[in-house]
Formats: sequence, C-alpha cells, structure tokens
Amino acid sequence: MSTHRRTGRRSPAGYRTSLPWRIVTAAAAYVDRRVGWDRLPVVAGLLTLLGLRVRLRQRNLYDTGRLPAVDPPEPAPPSASHQVNRTADGSHNDLSDPRMGMAGTRFGRNIPLEAIAPATPEDVLSRPSPREVSRALLTRDRFIAAESVNSLVAAWLQFMIRDWFSHGTSPTDRPWEVPLMDDDPWPERPLRIMRTPDDPTRDPHAPAGTPDTRVNVSSHWWDASQIYGRNAAEQHQLRTGERGKLHLWDGEQAPVPADLSQDPTRVPGFWLGLAMMQDLFTREHNAICDHLHAAYPSWGDEELFQRARLVNAALLAKIHTVEWTPAVISHPTTVKALRANWWGIAGERLHHLFGRISDSEVISGIPGAKTDHYGVPYALTEEFVAVYRMHPLVRDDWHLRSVTDDTTLRHCTLRDISGPEALKFLETTKMADLLYSFGTLPPGLVTLHNFPRFLQEFERPDGHLQDLAATDILRSRELGVPRYNEFRRLLGLKPAASFTELAHDPAWAEQIERLYDGDIEKVDLMVGLYAEKLPAGFAFSDTAFRIFILMASRRLNSDRFFTEYYTPEVYSPAGMAWIDDNSMVTVLLRHHPQLRTPLSGLANAFVPWHTAARKET
Repeated sequence: MSTHRRTGRRSPAGYRTSLPWRIVTAAAAYVDRRVGWDRLPVVAGLLTLLGLRVRLRQRNLYDTGRLPAVDPPEPAPPSASHQVNRTADGSHNDLSDPRMGMAGTRFGRNIPLEAIAPATPEDVLSRPSPREVSRALLTRDRFIAAESVNSLVAAWLQFMIRDWFSHGTSPTDRPWEVPLMDDDPWPERPLRIMRTPDDPTRDPHAPAGTPDTRVNVSSHWWDASQIYGRNAAEQHQLRTGERGKLHLWDGEQAPVPADLSQDPTRVPGFWLGLAMMQDLFTREHNAICDHLHAAYPSWGDEELFQRARLVNAALLAKIHTVEWTPAVISHPTTVKALRANWWGIAGERLHHLFGRISDSEVISGIPGAKTDHYGVPYALTEEFVAVYRMHPLVRDDWHLRSVTDDTTLRHCTLRDISGPEALKFLETTKMADLLYSFGTLPPGLVTLHNFPRFLQEFERPDGHLQDLAATDILRSRELGVPRYNEFRRLLGLKPAASFTELAHDPAWAEQIERLYDGDIEKVDLMVGLYAEKLPAGFAFSDTAFRIFILMASRRLNSDRFFTEYYTPEVYSPAGMAWIDDNSMVTVLLRHHPQLRTPLSGLANAFVPWHTAARKET
C-alpha cells in the first residue's frame, strides 16, 4: 500500500503552470469561447474539456480554512483503523491533515475570497425580491418534462445531496423578512425565510472585511453518510451488530429514532423518492456483507461493516459518474468524458482485462491514481451547492402503476408522498411498483417556469410555510454566490451582453429584462442557469456544468479511498470485484427481480424504462 501523501497547501496558481500547460489551457479557453466545446467533434471536445478542467483547477479553488477560526471540530486521535476504514465523521481521510473534509468544517469556494459579497439586507432583499422572482419566473404553469431520463434521476440526486452537504438547521430568530407585492396571496406578511446558520468556528475578532463562511454539517467526502450516519452515535444506531449489516425500514427495528427531533422523515426534504433510494442501498450494503462473509467467513461484524461500507460508497460514486451524470448530460462528448473519469481513455474493457495500465488518470481513470488536492485542502464549495439547486426535476403529480401490467394503482401529488407520509407508501405499495412508476415517468426539465408548485407552498414539519423557490434565490444572495454574469466572468466565461443572449426563449428574455429593470448584472445565478440554451442532451445548463467539470473529478481525486487506497488490500479482492461487476441495473434487479422486463436491454437505469403491456380484461 502506498504511503505517499500530499499536503494540499500549494496556491491554486501553482497547479500545472508550466509553459506547455499554459498553452493547453489558453487554447482550450479560446476554442471554447469562439466555438464551444459542445460543437466540436468528440475528440476535439474531449481535449477542450481536459484543458478547461486544468484551467479551473488553477483558477477556481479557494481555501476558507485559513481564515481566522476558533474551536474548529477536533478529530479523534489517530488509530490504526484509520488507515483502512472511513470514519463516521469524515476525519482522517487525509492522514496528514485529519480535519480535512470532516463534518463541521467550512465550505470552500470556487471564486476568489475577495469576490464574496457580504450578506447585507440591501443585497439579499434587493429588487426584485426573491419572492417576486419565484412568482414571475419560476412558477410551474404547466409541467415541462425532461423526456430523455426518468424520475429516478430526481430521487437519486437528492439521495446524493443528503450525503454531500447540509448547512444544518436554521435558527428561528432573525429571519429574513421579504416584502410582498400588494397582489401577493402569501398568507403571512412579510414572508419570512430563516437564515443559514452562522459558522460556529468564525473568529469574532477577525478583521473587518473577512469573508463570510459557513460549515458543512455533513462530511465533505463521497462516503455514503446518508446511509451510515454523520457521527459515531448515528452509525451505531443504524447497525444491527450482526455480520456487518444495517437495519431496514421494514426490519424488526426501523431506523427511525424514538426522539422525533432526530426522525429523518421529519427533516425538510424527505419524500418517497429519497426513502426508496435509502431502502435500496441499505439492502445493497447487506447484500455486500453476505458476499464478503461468503468469501471471508472468519471476518467479524466490524470488518464486514467497514469493507461493505467502502464497497457501497464506491459503487454509489461509480453509478453517479458513469450512469446518472451521462443520463442527464447525454452529449456524446460528456458521456465519453465521464466514463474516462472512472476508467480512463483506455476504457472499461481494458480495465476488466488488465486493471490499471498507467498511473495517469487520463489513461486509466481516477480510481487507483495518485491522491491530489491541486494545491488547496479539499472541501465542497458554496458554488457547488448553488448549481445543484435543481428542484424543477421533481414532478407535482405522480401516477403509481403496477409493474405487472401497467394498471393504475393510485394518483397522488408530491404533497401526498412527502414527509412522514412517504413511509405509508412503503408499507402499502410494493417497492417494485414504486420503482417501476418512477422509472417510467419523466422528471421535470431544469428550466424557468417549472418549479414544483408544492415546493412554492411547502409546509415544513415544524408548521412553518416556505416558498422554496424564493428560498433558493435568497440562499445564493445570502451566501455571497455571485449573480449570473459575474459568476460566468469568474469561471472564465463570456458574460451575457443582452437579455436575448442570456435566455434562449425571447419571451423569457423580455420577462427577465422587465423583472430586473433592464439591469442584466442583477440577474440571479439560478435565473440565468435556468434560462440558458442547453447543449444537446443536457437537462441542466452549460454554466453549471463548469462547476461539475472541476468538482466532480475533485471529489474522487482528493479522496484516498478512491485513489491510492482504492486497492484489493483495502477493499478486498471480493469487494473490488463487486464494484467492477455492478451497476444501477444490477442493483435494482438483485433486490427487485420483478423489474427484469421493464429493464430488459437497458444499459442505464436512469433513461426511460419499457412500459409493461396491459393485460386484456
């Protein structure tokens, strides 16, 4: 096992700034601005994306951890188990910097720290107010479907987000008070939106002008914390204590704590799609435990749990990289680029025959390559959070149907399948029927005028009424994420010179111009992202894609369990084989073989499934 370590303390400008790389990155930026990566032949497009990724690594990684801090989270003392096990809180992933990426550490940034705007009421509540934007530009008048994918895309995304990031529970004091127009039907005046929790590690004596920071209460690593818990106490509660396994929703002890304040079904955002993914991959963990027990019968509960967790987390990362993302951005160039992230340009077939044939991530993929933080300690970023605000993916209306003959079981709304009510559907409807329904229903397109109406009038478990569309707009302002044009400038992209250039729909361009009083520099990031003309095969914007080019690979590159420790010695040979041999399709069929007909012939479970033939009556 390699003991190579990188401190990750170089400056962003120190990453690959040799003359050849400067030429490559400058050429990629020039070609992208003049032609567009998506309009090039596939090979030329791949080379352009490679150059853009290097350029983004050079210019768009910024560390907030060096800003003044008090009482940062303290990792447990080092132990031998940290060498080969993921910790519950994400500490000790980087053995030379145990705090890096652990729960309770700060979000990083993809913009210079001096570009972070302070969260003043004048900016956060400026005209148009977040509520005006919600009503005028985001309200779903009719459902706009993303026909190339199915609704498991929406369920999967929230399942991943529950692993990646959370700002924590908002305080109830000092809410933002959003003024309302006279004709606004909102039942409370003004509309109150709770603030993002303050950074508890912020030094109160920090110099004036120190950029605002927030912490991620989840681990920053791609470690399946939504399944395994964010700390040791949560993890202990989820485990059965036998053969490494986890409790199931329908097991003898359901994974819902007696303390209702800790009930995951009462956390805002819990719904049926999330429960389905949680159940599926809890079962997958237990299946991996059985597989490892058969291969290594002497292993006890702890060894089985830790190896199965590594395998399950890696399988999730693989599915997201080579299945989910290529489904939602199905341009031929991005499909090849994403598969190359995992297997390199050598490809999957050569990987299965010979394993890694090169140390280069370009040739043999990131898993198993060297760990690299690109000069900046690893953390997820506020900009990454901002571009993942994709609530339009979620439908308002759901038609649950039988996998056997496609007959209707029930019509329901998003309200019906949200919160604790979601568990009733798991109790009264077969899981195979639920998965079939999601697999044959399209999600929404991430675009303007397509925000779920239920989420614009969302009643939280605490009874507080919330407009999530207005909240999404406010959050980017509050957290200092730049407005659309400035965001593009900071990513090296050309800003929109006019509203007709910004929006692909002329009617939308007029609406945006009218709402923002003709000032294109004020257009909120999310509005710009939703208004853009999409590259072929994309379900979200090209501007958002720039953050993915940078951060999607970084989540793998910085994690030693996906790089230098992605080995049979750590995962076990049987564990590595499980990752190689499985996909979302095989996971679904393992636990729900009734899905074999709708999934027949499909290589990607996130594209529309075959519809079962109705039986004659």
